[in-house]
Amino acid sequence: MIDQPLLFAADVLATLVFATTGALVASRKQMDIFGFMWLAMATGVGGGTLRDLLLGLPVFWVEDPLPLSLCLAVAVFLHFTASSFQSRMKVILWLDAFGLGFAVIAGTLKAMDQGTAGIIAVVMGVFSGTVGGIIRDTLGQEPSIILKREIYVTAAALGACTTVLILGAGEPRLLGAVAGFAVIFALRGAAVLRNLALPVYNPRAGRDYP
Repeated sequence: MIDQPLLFAADVLATLVFATTGALVASRKQMDIFGFMWLAMATGVGGGTLRDLLLGLPVFWVEDPLPLSLCLAVAVFLHFTASSFQSRMKVILWLDAFGLGFAVIAGTLKAMDQGTAGIIAVVMGVFSGTVGGIIRDTLGQEPSIILKREIYVTAAALGACTTVLILGAGEPRLLGAVAGFAVIFALRGAAVLRNLALPVYNPRAGRDYP
């Protein structure tokens, strides 16, 4: 079994960081305090909710209200303090990189705890890490980060694969979690700093047949 304190800690940290990014987007959109709360909650628990539903498990924030309480606390706090951030978009990008790492590792570990195949654990990790950001961008009417050329889903997938491979080799669970997080944060951080992107599909004109 996956170490439950480690799994819960990753879930809580991911929720806290993503809730912060949701509240900061709400500040950019000049929402009222209930808008802050809604965006923080939807962003903070969105990915983990989908993961638990797909795995047929009790939703983590329904079992323990701490993650949801953190979302609300972050929303209220940032409603009164968000203006102190000089560049909220830069803050959002870096916090999102942390949140991505925590959420992907939590999703990967939880799927492996259920005895799923490695590829399923990777997919659950990617879902956990990206869905909250998609919800945030959609509700905040921001261009979704997964539709941009930046390295995002790629970082999530490679980090999840790292964790699966290390645990599959029988190495300590903490090592797998830390290594997976490091891969995700390093790749995402490099993308933010260097504007790195993978080659994209270039459409070609159709052929004329006689």
